[in-house]
Amino acid sequence: MIFDLPVDYTKLSGKHRKLVREQYIKEQDGSCAYCNESLDGKPPTEITDLKINWKLFPPFFWKSPVHLQHDHDTNMTEGAVHYYCNAVMWQYYGR
Repeated sequence: MIFDLPVDYTKLSGKHRKLVREQYIKEQDGSCAYCNESLDGKPPTEITDLKINWKLFPPFFWKSPVHLQHDHDTNMTEGAVHYYCNAVMWQYYGR
């Protein structure tokens, strides 16, 4: 199934979120939409050196290494990101 990106995150089932995330990974050539590093690896140290308050996030937030990033105001998807990049975007920038 191919999606016309971006899509409304809140209207996607769990299965469709996975498919959209996989489509973004392919369209991003396997790179994180935030840090531009390979999604198979880790974000750069300037990102991982930022302290995260894990109490702000749901349990098992880090279980999946790649997350589907979406704008919390519009609910539209923005791309696939490392889980750590996702945490930084939310905690530090409200994204």
